[in-house]
Amino acid sequence: MKYFAGIDIGSTSIKIVIIDKSGTVIAHKTAATGSLFNKNTLKAFNDLLVDKKIARYEIGYVVSTGYGRKLFKDSDESISEITANAMGARKIAEATGVRTIINIGGQDLKVIHLDEAGHIINFAMNDKCAAGTGRFLEMTARNLEIEVDELGDYHLNNSGIPITINSTCTVFAESEIIGLMANGRSKEEIVAGIHYSIARRVARLARRFGVQETVFFDGGPALNQGLIQALEDELMCSVIVPEMPQITTALGAALIARNAFIDEKENVNAA
Repeated sequence: MKYFAGIDIGSTSIKIVIIDKSGTVIAHKTAATGSLFNKNTLKAFNDLLVDKKIARYEIGYVVSTGYGRKLFKDSDESISEITANAMGARKIAEATGVRTIINIGGQDLKVIHLDEAGHIINFAMNDKCAAGTGRFLEMTARNLEIEVDELGDYHLNNSGIPITINSTCTVFAESEIIGLMANGRSKEEIVAGIHYSIARRVARLARRFGVQETVFFDGGPALNQGLIQALEDELMCSVIVPEMPQITTALGAALIARNAFIDEKENVNAA
């Protein structure tokens, strides 16, 4: 066996990372989750193996995580995304020593606190409402008739004071945005207001246990430079964003897969 796979099955996208024995990423892929979790995940996994000319038997161990982890039938083990996210963040930012992780996914946001040794000591989640999540950003972009990946530019081009978005529910926030547009407020002002609304929500969660640096920000919305700026303003500190923030959790699952395989092999040899 040469390789190990981590598969993060989120509500909107599937992220797959394949690593070698040293922990180096040799392949990764993102695909839409859709409604057929097992079928779509298996297809994405097989497509990646074909693209990279890796035979299935060369994958020593597969760990799934995320919203749909238990629905995927081809993994050797499933683990919580909290554990996988923390493992991935520690690996990516091991030189700086991560203490606070902020993860924003399609339908939830999480704040994870680590001790000095990198162990999870607390976490907080907002998963009962889409406000403050990737879905919230998609709703904003749809109402403003722009692309999600344009939100950062609209934020950075805002020259005024960001509008205060009062609604904490996605449904009410959508009505508020439509009202603001009808009153002639610019898209830049509204986008900046939405980003600061999310950042305040994240900051409240993070302060439950105290914000300790280094702060690490991942998940698909971490590609949004405007949201990064709003978070740094609300947290009053810098945040580290990896080059590919959407695959951090899948990387963590792959590292756990490697460790599980090595532990199992050592136990067999010791028996």
